[in-house]
Amino acid sequence: MSTRVEIPADTSAAAKGTAPLIAVSGHGKGGYKRGLAIFDVVLRLGAVAATLAAAAIMGTSDQTLPFFTQFFQFQASYDDLPTFQFFVIAMAIVSGYLVLSLPFSIVAIIRPRAAGPRLLLIILDTVALTLNMAAAGAATAIVYLAHNGNSGANWLAICNQFGDFCQKSSGAVVASFIAAVVLLVLIVISALALRKH
Repeated sequence: MSTRVEIPADTSAAAKGTAPLIAVSGHGKGGYKRGLAIFDVVLRLGAVAATLAAAAIMGTSDQTLPFFTQFFQFQASYDDLPTFQFFVIAMAIVSGYLVLSLPFSIVAIIRPRAAGPRLLLIILDTVALTLNMAAAGAATAIVYLAHNGNSGANWLAICNQFGDFCQKSSGAVVASFIAAVVLLVLIVISALALRKH
């Protein structure tokens, strides 16, 4: 009493009823790239705040020292120095760029694998960082001279008399360097997001 079972020799995928293979590895890459894109948006908002603060603080830095009469006064203002004027304009340009770049950064959240917006951001962020550092470096030299002077050139330090002016301009320079660090991190984030595994 033996029983015999016959199995058909058809081994095609349709006959076996196999399901299509689902790629699981793509979710890991998209997830970390989406996380980078969200971090990018948050950092951009922080950089906007830093550059706007730098421009606003420098743009409102002025001080008048009253003396014996109202006709004889000493005044220090940001627009007395072309370097500080360049600083305010450059910070305003960088801030405007960062606001205009937010939609591209949001596109990177929605489509984390899209390379076009990331490539555009990395190029324009580098230009913005260059402008930011040029303005910050030039303003740093003037602020240093205002605090310490230069005995070789007979330039006197003015911060003993114009304390509020120097404090505001120093704060603006610090805010611009904070924005520069954030821009540098944004460039690194964009480079990491463009990297393929």
